[in-house]
Amino acid sequence: MPDLSKITCIEDLRVIAQSRVPRMFYDYADSGAWTEGTYRANEADFQKIKLRQRVAVNMEGRSTRTTMVGEEVAMPVAIAPTGLTGMQHADGEILGARAAKAFGIPFTLSTMSICSLEDIAENTDRHPFWFQLYVMRDRDFIERLIERARAANVSALQLTLDLQILGQRHKDIKNGLTAPPKPTLRNLINLAGKPRWCLGMLGTKRRSFGNIVGHAKGVGDLSSLSSWTAEQFDPALSWADVEWIKKLWGGKLILKGILDVEDARLAASSGADALIVSNHGGRQLDGAPSSIEALPAIAEAVGTEIEVWMDGGIRSGQDVLKARALGARGTLIGRSFLYGLGAFGEAGVTRALQILQKELDITMAFCGRTQIDQVDSSILLPGTF
Repeated sequence: MPDLSKITCIEDLRVIAQSRVPRMFYDYADSGAWTEGTYRANEADFQKIKLRQRVAVNMEGRSTRTTMVGEEVAMPVAIAPTGLTGMQHADGEILGARAAKAFGIPFTLSTMSICSLEDIAENTDRHPFWFQLYVMRDRDFIERLIERARAANVSALQLTLDLQILGQRHKDIKNGLTAPPKPTLRNLINLAGKPRWCLGMLGTKRRSFGNIVGHAKGVGDLSSLSSWTAEQFDPALSWADVEWIKKLWGGKLILKGILDVEDARLAASSGADALIVSNHGGRQLDGAPSSIEALPAIAEAVGTEIEVWMDGGIRSGQDVLKARALGARGTLIGRSFLYGLGAFGEAGVTRALQILQKELDITMAFCGRTQIDQVDSSILLPGTF
């Protein structure tokens, strides 16, 4: 295990990941749609919120432990579903799931992952994890995917609602994003400077979309995958599909991609167990509000009808605390996790989680709280949120 004690913040991991991950995959993770205004706002809007420092308060016996959809978690943080994670680092989803299991937080596998549902189950001794589902036109494939999730011991299903069509991300187009990379001169020159990444990829068989290739009709290899995905995301997705999936799955259901109060009320009435206030990391509708800006009104609108979580822009434990104060029972991290993975593999993910928990714990104490479940908006400075 490398000594990562001098890695003190998520930004340290980001800088190292940028130097080690091939450009097309680093840019895929660290970019937003169009002008990237919403992507930047996700981070920047956290900084506007100020905390109230309290003193002469007994700070002993602190705990960040809580629950998310009834599952015990070491802190109110889960690893978000991120596509192409296994291209940030060889076997990336497996490494992330292992780190999450050891730390005591949930890991969410994306439909568009490199490692498959079965890979995660096999390499974590069938430890429960979450699975994120996209609604495809091929409903038979969706039914089989849900059955595979059940067989892999998935304990909650995350249904993503904000990717019926794909937002335009300029960097992906310019980089000619593919998995694995196409052997163009530009890509080969870039890969030559990433020996750690290349060695890792040479040592794994997982270089494609493990949940799709060999499972979806007509998709036996990478050459047929791109045309399949272009045709399969369903623009006709509706609340009737949410009800169909809820009945088909039968377990805990989380709805991801809620950014509007009206949609939040519909999510609450759907019978789902949780909703995630999310703008897809600023990767879909550019010009939409940041997740933290949208959170308070949504939390107020649905009250205790449904658990409210959020993702987008979380780069510190302070961000987690602020989200909790504004009504989020839980949070999800995508880029903060990917930076750690790209920088140091499993050890980097563990270090990212350690950083977030320490920042959360210390900041909570400075705000006069010892239990995360005691945190509410009274820890925030009025007028800054």
